[in-house]
Amino acid sequence: MNNKYLIIELLVNNHPGVMSHITGLFARRAFNLEGILCGEVGDGLKSKMYLLVKDDVFLDQIIKQLKKLYDVLQVEIHDDYEEIIFKNPELFLKAK
Repeated sequence: MNNKYLIIELLVNNHPGVMSHITGLFARRAFNLEGILCGEVGDGLKSKMYLLVKDDVFLDQIIKQLKKLYDVLQVEIHDDYEEIIFKNPELFLKAK
């Protein structure tokens, strides 16, 4: 079993329902989100989402489906990240 985690970074349109569409895709595929960070960028019309997920055999399919969502503008995968932000989200809040 692979216990490696990855970050899926999304640039999305920022409006009500976007988070629901993205998390719904994961729920329908029974793919667990280990952590989520989200915030608006720039003028507030877009948001960045960082999704912590296990590297799984179904990950490629999830990524393909994310790219097809209307409000998802960009998808990047990162395997080099500071896991401490997800384990201690209060550090993220203090950084602001």
